[in-house]
Amino acid sequence: QGAGNDFVVIDATQQPLALTPEHFRRLGDRRFGVGADQILVVEKSATPGVDFRYRIFNGGSGEEVEQCGNGARCFVRYVHDKQLTHERSVRVETMATLLELRLQDDGRVTVDMNTPVFEHARIPFDPAGLTPREEGGFQLWPLSLGDGDEVEVAVVSMGNPHAVRRVNDVRHAPVEIEGPQIQGLERFPRQVNVGFMEVVSRSHIRLRVYERGAGETLACGTGACAAVVAGIRLGWLDSRVDVDAPGGRLTIEWAGGDAHVLMTGPAETVFEGEMEL
Repeated sequence: QGAGNDFVVIDATQQPLALTPEHFRRLGDRRFGVGADQILVVEKSATPGVDFRYRIFNGGSGEEVEQCGNGARCFVRYVHDKQLTHERSVRVETMATLLELRLQDDGRVTVDMNTPVFEHARIPFDPAGLTPREEGGFQLWPLSLGDGDEVEVAVVSMGNPHAVRRVNDVRHAPVEIEGPQIQGLERFPRQVNVGFMEVVSRSHIRLRVYERGAGETLACGTGACAAVVAGIRLGWLDSRVDVDAPGGRLTIEWAGGDAHVLMTGPAETVFEGEMEL
């Protein structure tokens, strides 16, 4: 688990993995399976200079998704503890990008999350007919929800799509109501992860995230990155920000422009076992 975001990790480096979405849903089920936000699969990479292939499956839906930052930290902890590598730094490929993962001396893991994506077609996000409000040189997009309310979100991808909404008090934010409403809008063809961000100071935010295929989780690494990137672009935050999620603290750094986003946080093994599918 990493900051309360929990994962089942499977070693598929020795033989191909032949699991169906139903298998992944069963593994992710907290009553009839193991229980996990996502199932992570370790595979060999055929790409020169890349150590592993990193695949992510949602524990709720069983579908494969592009990216998971907290999972990346747990991934490097797993391959190091299982002696699949002796390197403190590894490169892995996901469905969406290449990541560099570094195990720190204090046990925390730093993940180079690559550059954020703002192009609407690549997120993907359809802004047709909307007029954004400019703030700090970035856009806040007005979205109409099913109950007639309108909310403003910043839109960014960290290898997966995120909509970030600023709230005054994240503890009382309507995550379970607005999360699925925003997530299901047709403007997001692949759905979207929805972040609710409270700005405490220029170097500190509180965050809750409603994730695709999982609902609200205790932490979301890409969601933390997306929230900080959006906050920096909007002029609300500095380049290094502590993000307090319900499951723990992550530290996000971004110098802006084409700089890579760095995420540092905990990752630890909870238990190991076998399960017949």
